[in-house]
Amino acid sequence: MALSPQWLDELRSRVTLSGVIMRTTKLQRAGREWKACCPFHNEKTPSFTVSDEKGFYHCFGCGAHGDVIRWMTDQRGLSFMDAVKELAAEAGLEVPAPDPRAAQRAEERAGLHDVTQAAQDWFSANLVGPGGAKAREYLQSRGFNARTVERFGFGFAPNERQALKAALSRFEEKLLIEAGLRISVEERDPYDRFRGRLMLPIHDARGRVIAFGGRILEADINAPKYLNSPDTPLFDKGRTLYNLHRAGPASRQTGRMIVVEGYMDVIALAAHGFEDAVAPLGTALTERQIELLWRMVETPILCFDGDAAGQRAAMRAIERALPLLRPAHSLAIVRLPTGLDPDDLLRAKGKGAIEKLLAEPASLLDTLWEFERAAQPLNTPEDKAGLKQRLVDHVEKIEHPDIRALYKRELLERFSAFAFPRRERTRGDWRKPVVPRLSPEAARRLRGARDGSRDQLVSAVIAGLVRFPEEALRHAEQLGRFAQMDAKSGPLVDAILEAVEMLEPGEIFPISSFDGPVAPPDNTRFAFLSEGIDPQDAREQLAEAVALLVERPALEAALSAATARFEVDPEGAFAEQQRLLKRKLEFERRLGQMASRRAASAAQTDSTRRRETGPANGAETD
Repeated sequence: MALSPQWLDELRSRVTLSGVIMRTTKLQRAGREWKACCPFHNEKTPSFTVSDEKGFYHCFGCGAHGDVIRWMTDQRGLSFMDAVKELAAEAGLEVPAPDPRAAQRAEERAGLHDVTQAAQDWFSANLVGPGGAKAREYLQSRGFNARTVERFGFGFAPNERQALKAALSRFEEKLLIEAGLRISVEERDPYDRFRGRLMLPIHDARGRVIAFGGRILEADINAPKYLNSPDTPLFDKGRTLYNLHRAGPASRQTGRMIVVEGYMDVIALAAHGFEDAVAPLGTALTERQIELLWRMVETPILCFDGDAAGQRAAMRAIERALPLLRPAHSLAIVRLPTGLDPDDLLRAKGKGAIEKLLAEPASLLDTLWEFERAAQPLNTPEDKAGLKQRLVDHVEKIEHPDIRALYKRELLERFSAFAFPRRERTRGDWRKPVVPRLSPEAARRLRGARDGSRDQLVSAVIAGLVRFPEEALRHAEQLGRFAQMDAKSGPLVDAILEAVEMLEPGEIFPISSFDGPVAPPDNTRFAFLSEGIDPQDAREQLAEAVALLVERPALEAALSAATARFEVDPEGAFAEQQRLLKRKLEFERRLGQMASRRAASAAQTDSTRRRETGPANGAETD
């Protein structure tokens, strides 16, 4: 019976690995993982770890490693199918019925593994033979010793069109073609894909040879410098990471995974002791490869070349990762010196230079900001607006709502600091607050805004923006939408935005020139207007109030539209109206929560004041 990889992944995801292992082995919680004395060998100090998140167990003492199915076969002694059936019954999954075609495909894949391994044996033999002299010279020039050559399986493909076919004559021609070793074209005889190249085997996660990469040795402007196997039933380059079968176990000891551009970079790093490095195979890092990395570590480190191409590769990886971001999972980025790859840097400055860079990688957010800021000139307001739009476009790709909101806030704060830098004041004038000059129309509207609004929410938001004027820039887009939707209160918000855009960091709000700041609404229910609240909490609650302010006119307009549809579509209008009324109730609930926060904030302030001042004068104490 052949079970698809997708079905087996579903089975593993439905069964908790630690729960299965705990039936026969006592586990102890160790952070996000579990630990125990290894059940596969005698030991006194626990070196056996179980990770439910990553889906495997590993012993650092004896090297035992596997998933929940492997546990059932190795520890319980069950056959593969018996283990699968027992776990499937526990998970409530039905084992697929035998599929003759799937069985045939599995048998063909097994045959292809034989082909690729035979090809690897032949390439390796060629390297040490008379024809491999030039390949050996190249390896020596790169500083790869005999141990490195053997570990990574270097080989050589002679510059002949039919040499591999003759060497692997025991396999049918169609298998050689299907394995990507031969090329078949119409009206011509098939020929060897790899000719006159230094060869490297590419392995799957289990360490089996599934494909090859070849580097040209003779200068040829018509031939690519590096050539990889095409996609085959064994090999999908978008789902494969070079050296993952070696780097995976190493990363569990270092807690790190390094991603470089090519397999020669991987080998150069390994030769200097960096065993936890992998590389994509001729393509930008894909979503599937990012997920593979996250199964090993939460924040893999991208270490791409310092040239423009390397930085573009890093940005392509970031763009792929943005929609996938989730709590505690991201990318870190190391920028190598311009014009150097890892091998160059190792040769020039040694292992310590790489270690220093890996110890201080930039975050994904830092890299995104620096790349976009340097992408185009920023000399005009239009240029700066373009930068802001590019940043917002990136943020909108993030699917996780909390991460999207945090990225937007951080990037727009950096943009505001960049687009509206603090201006130096003249000597002797540092004590004087600066009040920007406003247009007569803005001044008139600000005089009206000073008296607040009868609408409690509008008044509270305006008072909050006066208290924290930098927040107006952060929420300018939302506030602008509100100003367009609400004809009555919109001019007040427009006046606030116009005034704030003229304000420098540290300067007082220009409305103060009109007999004091905006008066907060009477009997306020909004905690962010309280003097005793933490400023950071106040800003977060002000952001929520802005969101409610923008949502309200849109909700009211949608309710009016639904009511107007009753004559032509009563059933649909009624359903829409009920849905919107539920939204309105939720809106009122969120608005009411602000009142409870205000009361809690006031109580906390009173409690703090009592603790600070102690009993009132003359009060009796025990």
